[in-house]
Amino acid sequence: MKRWFISLQILATIALASMSAQAWAQEQSIVVASTTSTQDSGLFGYLLPIVKQKTGVEVKVLAQGTGQALDTARRGDADVVFVHDKSAEEKFIAEGFGVKRYPVMYNDFVIVGPKNDPAGIKGKDVLTALRTIKAKDTPFVSRGDRSGTHIAELKLWKEAGIDIAKDRGPWYKEIGQGMGAALNMASASNAYVLSDRGTWLAFHNRGDLAILVEGDKRLFNQYGVMLVNPAKHPAVKKEAGQRFIDWLISPEGQNAIAGYKIDGQQLFYPNANDPNA
Repeated sequence: MKRWFISLQILATIALASMSAQAWAQEQSIVVASTTSTQDSGLFGYLLPIVKQKTGVEVKVLAQGTGQALDTARRGDADVVFVHDKSAEEKFIAEGFGVKRYPVMYNDFVIVGPKNDPAGIKGKDVLTALRTIKAKDTPFVSRGDRSGTHIAELKLWKEAGIDIAKDRGPWYKEIGQGMGAALNMASASNAYVLSDRGTWLAFHNRGDLAILVEGDKRLFNQYGVMLVNPAKHPAVKKEAGQRFIDWLISPEGQNAIAGYKIDGQQLFYPNANDPNA
């Protein structure tokens, strides 16, 4: 009888330890709402195993357009948001949905199009390029998904003096999908498209597409990360989420980001130490 009782105690101890281990593992797992570019570029595939090894935090990514990612975070369906639309990020903080915005890294946007460049935009500044595409009614693919890239595109049309909502025609194809889908559409229809450089470098279905416009300062693309405010959403895993953020902006995390390359080309440039980023 005594042996039976001791066996039950041992089984109970094992079960309790197992439950505690599972609870700990769940506590170390966070959801990050992020952009499709960080996913499609392969950055997360490279970075997250390092994060797990160095911090113990397992990251589950919801890859969405920046607008959708911020909405996901507003609902409390993510612990951290990692996006690229600084004004929208600052608004998110001002509304009390995020604790603090941290700059992480940058790259740039490029205009990609058919190698034969039917509109003749190669080498021009981005605003002249967009005006030329519009004037010649040359096919242009827009993500149309409220992503950081889509918001940047709309801003560029506006700076070019074009009201795209009013002046668009059959040449302007809005697809409501991510960067990979937009590049596939551009490749299939010999169209121009605004892409972040990281996704372009990771894209393998290039067909006859090439970078035609790059290097304009208006094409700068900054990324920021924020912990969702646990005062708004108590279920937010603030300790594990902050540990993930702290590692990203640490020298070790910044070096890891700089080390991600495709065919020898660096995709993202860390700048967590830039107070104006």
